Amino acid sequence: MLVAAAVALVFFAIPLVGIVQRANWSTIWHDLTTAEARDALALSLVCSLSAAALSVAFGTPLAWMLARTQLPGRPLLRGLVLLPMVLPPVVGGVALLSAFSLSSPIGGWLHDTFGIQFTFTTAGAVMAETFVAMPFYVITVEGALRGMDQRFEEAAASLGAARLTVFRRVTLPFILPSVVAGTLLAWARALGEFGATITFAGNIAGRTRTLPLAVYLELESDTEAAIALSLVLLAVSLVVLVSLRDRWIRAT
Repeated sequence: MLVAAAVALVFFAIPLVGIVQRANWSTIWHDLTTAEARDALALSLVCSLSAAALSVAFGTPLAWMLARTQLPGRPLLRGLVLLPMVLPPVVGGVALLSAFSLSSPIGGWLHDTFGIQFTFTTAGAVMAETFVAMPFYVITVEGALRGMDQRFEEAAASLGAARLTVFRRVTLPFILPSVVAGTLLAWARALGEFGATITFAGNIAGRTRTLPLAVYLELESDTEAAIALSLVLLAVSLVVLVSLRDRWIRAT
């Protein structure tokens, strides 16, 4: 068992060591502070933070519904919500493109009626990142809601507290660590999103070219810059996962 575990660990570690070894540390600051890198980093922060905020705003009631209600077909609904976690991101991008492009009924109606366009816009990048990131938030918060002792909520309700008050004063404090963990996981996933973004929103500098897309583009012209940008994504993902691992596993 230990030998097999060591082989698996080496399998994951070697590529990470390789990218760290190939980095040109003498020019890494220059590579990270070019105009293209700054624009991609700024856009990534805006899009990923927006996606995380949308995940919290809409994912919290969705997680509560999946954990606390007895809707018909709830397993199917949960599968639909969690599908982007296993769906190839490029397929998710194709699905978004099919639903919200200007040639689709919904996308065409939004554009003709309200002048809203998601394809090849920053809003489209946010939508693509939210699509792939929200399931991580939902599954984390749903697990916390399922594991919570509901007698505290029942006691508050028996004392006359309204449902919203019970949620705000009792439920939310209990699940707050999982809310924070889910938010950080959703943010990290959104920050690293590539396939759905490039398929649905494109790769337009200053508008939809987030950090992963910049890495992809730099690989064709400047490998050192691509590696430097990759190290940023690697470091953020590693810090989030190491700091939240045990809490996330318990919650889910």
